[in-house]
Amino acid sequence: MLADELPVSWDQLFAAAGAPQQALTVGNVGCPLQLSLGLSAWKSFNGNRWALRCNPSSGNLHPTEGYLICPDLPGLPAGVHHYRSDQHGLERRASAPFAWSGGVLLALTGIHWREAWKYGMRAFRYCQHDCGHALAALSYAAALLGWPARLLADWGDDEIAALTGLDRAADFPAIEPEAAEALLWIGPGEPPTAAPVLSSLSGAPWSGLANALSPKHRDWPDIPAVAAATRKPGGINALLARREPLPALAQASSAPASRLIRGRRSAQAFDGITPVAAPRFYRMLDALLPRAGQPPWSLLQEAPCVHPVLFVHRVDGLEPGIYCLVRAPGALQALRAAMRPDWLWQRVAGCPDHLPLYLLAPLDTRRFAATASCHQAIAADGAFMLAMLARFDDISPARPWLYRQRFWEAGMLGQVLYLEAEASGIQGTGIGCYFDDVVHRALELDTERFQDLYHFTVGTAMIDARLGSEAGYA
Repeated sequence: MLADELPVSWDQLFAAAGAPQQALTVGNVGCPLQLSLGLSAWKSFNGNRWALRCNPSSGNLHPTEGYLICPDLPGLPAGVHHYRSDQHGLERRASAPFAWSGGVLLALTGIHWREAWKYGMRAFRYCQHDCGHALAALSYAAALLGWPARLLADWGDDEIAALTGLDRAADFPAIEPEAAEALLWIGPGEPPTAAPVLSSLSGAPWSGLANALSPKHRDWPDIPAVAAATRKPGGINALLARREPLPALAQASSAPASRLIRGRRSAQAFDGITPVAAPRFYRMLDALLPRAGQPPWSLLQEAPCVHPVLFVHRVDGLEPGIYCLVRAPGALQALRAAMRPDWLWQRVAGCPDHLPLYLLAPLDTRRFAATASCHQAIAADGAFMLAMLARFDDISPARPWLYRQRFWEAGMLGQVLYLEAEASGIQGTGIGCYFDDVVHRALELDTERFQDLYHFTVGTAMIDARLGSEAGYA
């Protein structure tokens, strides 16, 4: 079943009542799969044709795979199923007598080679960005069906590998191994714990072999080394974060949310002229703040650890300059102490009182934004660019997996901005190539506490009319 025009608007996703809760059927489960991991369109130019997906990806390379783990559903037997995006279909990997109620499990995995053949060592963090994009995409897509989504932080990588069959080495090309990333519970109620689920898989019949992407490979030994060093054990529960009461999000769009999700695009160039209205700018930033029960931040249980530093170029009513959005109340003092002492940290006139946006310095940052983003003009031509500063002082040999999760959170911020920009009639794009040391030096940042993990820019896109387009599953 394809998610054609679901009768839920973008604004309705954030209303107190949310979308009506739908029954848990295979057809309904297919909707959030399509609107997160499925195809959004086909593009063509000069005899070449390529697919786009609802979840953004570095270089459109898509290392992220999805696995549905479910009890018996109407039309789908219990077991482990791999989602095949090109056909919007499920491939059964294992049959198992799962018997819980209320929701389904959805696992995300990553194939580092899909990024490494092009980007080398950067591939590992690009895969983590893309996992964050997919996490947020799944949260939004589940919300369209009225289903909550939650990241199951107590599952370890080895347990996710056993659940999805990744530990069956003979089923996967040795030259393109698949790595466990995250596990979600989608639906009401409480998820089952790891032990009984894995016990149900004991002796289960498995089928299927994964395909290899490339006939030739170059070895990047540091990628598996980093992956091994950042593995997460099981049984570690996340701390429940207290969500501050915040005013409701301002209305952004009454358009069907499914249409916005399928229409999301990564801008290739901006016009360098058109500003963004201040209310729309504030709405986009407001959507980055965690609110209880609202996607995608209801997915996480921990306090925010990633805080955008914004380089504002063209926002009506706002002075061009450097700004900081402090996403957690307790982080303000730490951020101030970690940066150069002469920043202003001045509240912004006209900004909603609850929005923790601070002016650090008024100046023209267009040239710097482009330079810091690998000399890409798109970072200067948009209305604003931002660098995502992540907390780093709690990443240690005792909790190395937090390194990956910081990139996930940055990717989630990127997905929010992608969709909020679409709702505002403009576009955004992630910038995975950036000079973090340049940003660190400019901010005089204490890199023991915070580091720059991802750049993103928003503006009025220039559309290439030469490209042909058709629907994802035409």
